[in-house]
Amino acid sequence: MKKIKILLTGANGQLGQCLLHLGGFSEIVDWVPTDYDELDITNREEVLNFVNSYTPDYIINCAAYTAVDQAEKEYDKALRINADGPENLAIAAKSANIPLIHISTDYVFSGQSFKPYVETDKPDPQGAYGKTKLAGEEVLLKTGGKIIIVRTSWLYSEYGKNFFLTMLRLGKDKQSIGVVADQIGSPTYAGDLATGLMKIVQYDALHEGWLSAPEIYHFCNTGVASWYDLSVAVMEIAGSTCEVKPLSTEQYPLPAPRPAYSILDTARFRNIFWPEIPYWRSSLRCCHEKYELLTHRI
Repeated sequence: MKKIKILLTGANGQLGQCLLHLGGFSEIVDWVPTDYDELDITNREEVLNFVNSYTPDYIINCAAYTAVDQAEKEYDKALRINADGPENLAIAAKSANIPLIHISTDYVFSGQSFKPYVETDKPDPQGAYGKTKLAGEEVLLKTGGKIIIVRTSWLYSEYGKNFFLTMLRLGKDKQSIGVVADQIGSPTYAGDLATGLMKIVQYDALHEGWLSAPEIYHFCNTGVASWYDLSVAVMEIAGSTCEVKPLSTEQYPLPAPRPAYSILDTARFRNIFWPEIPYWRSSLRCCHEKYELLTHRI
């Protein structure tokens, strides 16, 4: 069986690492992993030449400017990476007649809803990061071709820098910490998102012609939590005695606004690709086990 060749951008990030280390796919996938040093997605000519040279069957774009607060100061830089880069990848993918899977975010919404966001809800980003990610979505929809946009939320993993790893560190160094308790969402393990993305690839490989126009899906782990709930769960799983105290958003001001409500409705994704997406607490335990193995603690 011919291997599926996938061009992966942002390969050094946490989602990219989870994809590359995803078990069960090494026999069917030939990865072409890239980060900025190998491929500058903001350079259209470079992207076109790269895709023409490597002739991938799919592109998965995990490259993104994700520094939410810094984006308020570096809007133009964030826009280049989050909008110009995806546009270049979409143009190359359309030229090669291959699918592009692009990762977006709950930050494209206002966060002021009281029911889970569905794919057709009107975006209304409140900060620079969300605005640049929405710009990326819009340019992909305009470019057209075989485009799949996957919005996710509260991503963490055993790799890189993220909330989970920060809580583990603070749990060792501090006797108590304060964490915001009035922002709620669905913590999402990047390992599960990686599995979800590969299920899309498998579905596409088995259903030729199903993807005739750009599609948007929501993916996150099932269940709901606040940042405080997530922090308490991390401390419990890690066996930390660090006390977590609830804070309000007003008590923990940051340069960029955070959505108060970030629940994404995943029914569309579950109906097509993965009926039983794992519950967030189960995935958090799984992530911690992999972190322990990765750091040789087991």
